[in-house]
Amino acid sequence: MSFNIALSGVSAAQRDLDVTANNIANVNTVGFKESRAEFGDVYAASLLSGGRTKVGDGVLTQEVAQQFSQGSLQFTNTALDMAITGNGFFVTTPDVTSSDFSFTRAGQFKLDQDNFVVNSNGDNLMGFPVNTDGTSASVALSTTTAVRIPDSSGSPQQTTEVAPRFNLPAGDDAVDLTLFDPSDPLTYNAATSITVYDSLGDSHIMTYYMMKDADPAVTNEWLVVTYVDDIPVDTTGDTPGVAGTDAANIAGTASIGAPITGFRLKFSSGGDFFEMENGDGTVVPTGDVTSVALGNPPLVNGSDISQNITTNFVLDPLGSNPDEITQFASSFEVTSLEQDGLPVGRLTGIDIGPDGLVRATFSNGTSEPVVRVALVRFSNEQGLTQQSNTQWKESILSGEALAGEATTGTFGDINSSALEQANVNLTTELIDLIIAQRNFQANSRALEVNNQLNQTILNIR
Repeated sequence: MSFNIALSGVSAAQRDLDVTANNIANVNTVGFKESRAEFGDVYAASLLSGGRTKVGDGVLTQEVAQQFSQGSLQFTNTALDMAITGNGFFVTTPDVTSSDFSFTRAGQFKLDQDNFVVNSNGDNLMGFPVNTDGTSASVALSTTTAVRIPDSSGSPQQTTEVAPRFNLPAGDDAVDLTLFDPSDPLTYNAATSITVYDSLGDSHIMTYYMMKDADPAVTNEWLVVTYVDDIPVDTTGDTPGVAGTDAANIAGTASIGAPITGFRLKFSSGGDFFEMENGDGTVVPTGDVTSVALGNPPLVNGSDISQNITTNFVLDPLGSNPDEITQFASSFEVTSLEQDGLPVGRLTGIDIGPDGLVRATFSNGTSEPVVRVALVRFSNEQGLTQQSNTQWKESILSGEALAGEATTGTFGDINSSALEQANVNLTTELIDLIIAQRNFQANSRALEVNNQLNQTILNIR
């Protein structure tokens, strides 16, 4: 019997050594969780045996239990490196169509040849589909999809509004509107340009020419005409499509003398912008004028030739407004010139938030949500079935996988550009290694003593 007891001690010590050695071997494995060998004593007694004098039957390895304590974070320069702080596991599948889920804390992810996010083993990272506002469309594990970074371009957006802010020089000499020539700076007082975009994302230069009216019957009035790519376009006020009569002649072009409809800006003696008129003399109370459908030309690339662009001067008829244009005794100065169009955008990067939302950013300044990285948790993490490559599988002991979003409920946060290191304390493991070695030696010595006793008995004559 003593042989078996000592032998069970040697076996337990060997198992302890194996567990400790495995922990030490994986000290640099990202997402690794250390194990602990748990032992129990063995007693076997019959109904008629004396319990007070019963000697134990040795030791038994009850379980090699995983310890899911938090590992420290190692920060990187790769956005697809992710670490979970708190509760939760990443979800992976062997391919995009599989539902064979595995779970891991190792967040070393990268892109494959098809722009899917995969780990070093080639398994796909799974995420929840999201709406355009970034909210999750579903948080069920069965609805997760493989995370894929878009390689398409950001959609262009045609310009619908331009918002200029400038000061017109009150001391400038008036000009004869009939002599306007965009190629001759002496025929107009000021000009400013802005880049606008058509429906295909192609850029065009929109230019405003400002002329102070020399008509002695008016004061502090300016005519503004609009060109796109050096081609004049008519403008209307409150009644789109109805051209006015207040026009400037186009000189220096193939259409010499052809009238182009503009609009009037009126200022008070104090320089306040108080009224705006369409070309036909009708008042435009909103301060918005629209360039009539640009047409072909200047739109010659197959884009929407019915595109209209509204110029918003933010007219405030009640008095001075800091957002209005002005006419003061200073030089022409543009303080703001903005438009709402966007060119075609190229993917420039991705951003992953603490809630797991993956957002793609494009070169045109836009960004759009792509997917939300899925997390799962279990009632009993130690019941998970261990797999290679720092992965686990659901089991009866672990309970069913419960999916959810990071930062909600008991789920932890997702840290982009970071990795969770192994939760192995090397100093503690080395001490455990020494203890396990001593236990092995002691049980080996017990086997040796038992062998000597048996030899003594066999030598009795």
